[in-house]
Amino acid sequence: MTNVVPRETAIEIVRRLQAAGHSALWVGGCVRDFLLGREPQDYDIATDARPEQVEKLFKRTRTVGRKFGVMIVVEAKQQFQVATFRAEADYRNGRRPTKVVFSSAQADAQRRDFTVNGLFYDPVAKQLHDWVSGERDLRAKIIRTIGLPEERFAEDHLRLLRAVRLAARLNFEIEPQTFAAVKALAPKIKLISAERIRDELIKLFSPPHAARGLVLLRDSGLLEQILPELAATIACEQSPDYHPEGSVFEHIRLMLGKLPPGAGESLPWTVILHDIGKPPTASREAATGTIHFYEHEKIGAAMAEKILQRLRFPKKQIGEIVACVRQHMQFKDVRQMRTATLRRLLMRETFPLELELHRLDCLGSHSDLELYDFLVEKAAGLKKKPAIRPPLLTGKDLIKLGMKPGPAMGALLNEIREKQLQDELKTTRQARNWAKNRIKAAD
Repeated sequence: MTNVVPRETAIEIVRRLQAAGHSALWVGGCVRDFLLGREPQDYDIATDARPEQVEKLFKRTRTVGRKFGVMIVVEAKQQFQVATFRAEADYRNGRRPTKVVFSSAQADAQRRDFTVNGLFYDPVAKQLHDWVSGERDLRAKIIRTIGLPEERFAEDHLRLLRAVRLAARLNFEIEPQTFAAVKALAPKIKLISAERIRDELIKLFSPPHAARGLVLLRDSGLLEQILPELAATIACEQSPDYHPEGSVFEHIRLMLGKLPPGAGESLPWTVILHDIGKPPTASREAATGTIHFYEHEKIGAAMAEKILQRLRFPKKQIGEIVACVRQHMQFKDVRQMRTATLRRLLMRETFPLELELHRLDCLGSHSDLELYDFLVEKAAGLKKKPAIRPPLLTGKDLIKLGMKPGPAMGALLNEIREKQLQDELKTTRQARNWAKNRIKAAD
């Protein structure tokens, strides 16, 4: 869930379970964030109550995994996961257990992934339960598996990526033995579904920890497995005259570090993929040593589309990200553009996203925002001219003027639109009179 869930409601659910004679505790990420002084995004509750007992205690419930003892309780228009204490065994395919045994809170703690996620808290008694030394690691800012790393990662290979994401989000270090296991088992991440990997990457590349997430992906060996096209940017040099920051990878890292709060899901991916076409298009002049990346935006757009499709991104989101990759080099020429060309750029549906990509592109390199400021000014001016946005005439208007449908009509409409964007035609009457004269002349 993305909404901040009221803490009092989560306490009341625990209180109601306890009043009915059950053990009930907050568990996992909400305890971790609570102890770190952060407001949890959601509250998970673990209990010895079975699913059928939970259903009797709460009016609105929904089963999401009765076999695993997982229920959703709806209170105060919010959803809370309430799960029965359980132990798990016989993992297959590095994804999920085939055997579940309802058990105690202590046993439930042992099945979890990392020590900082294995903490339990009683919000009624205000008592912490720590059977995995999670509080110690929380204070030391360490991500460590519960038990042997190889065993925890074998149970669910996605935990390899979660270790990186958690370390980046919390600004923690990954414990050496745990990190060594991540590196050794990195190829196993390929066995996980694209959708699960995509969801972890979206969280990983969110501000303000996106840049460190990228570095940890590289250092863990997971980048090469998940995004080999992006891994190729590590050794891709750029001419210092244009890119004093160094390699393409370093350029992307710096851009991710400048992502604004609340950047949304598409912007980080436009940053990650905007120069993805540079490694395969790199060439160097023998005489000067200057490095070129001719048509890298076109090659990159095709590559970006394949990557996003591979990760099962929504079709609409793929379209807007790919458009930004394909068009990002146009921004260097905006001062030389004809008025109509510039206005078409400003009126593109993806322009706000493209503009922010351009700003980050500059900040991740030379830091010159002169063209960005120019475009902001032009965009503000365009908003004051609402009549420019809709076309002055349509095909129906031209038919009324005596023109027959066909290629000539399309060409004339384009010409009218061009003159409109150049401010040569400002009103419908002007456009109609001009079109009438052109049609007569053609006859």
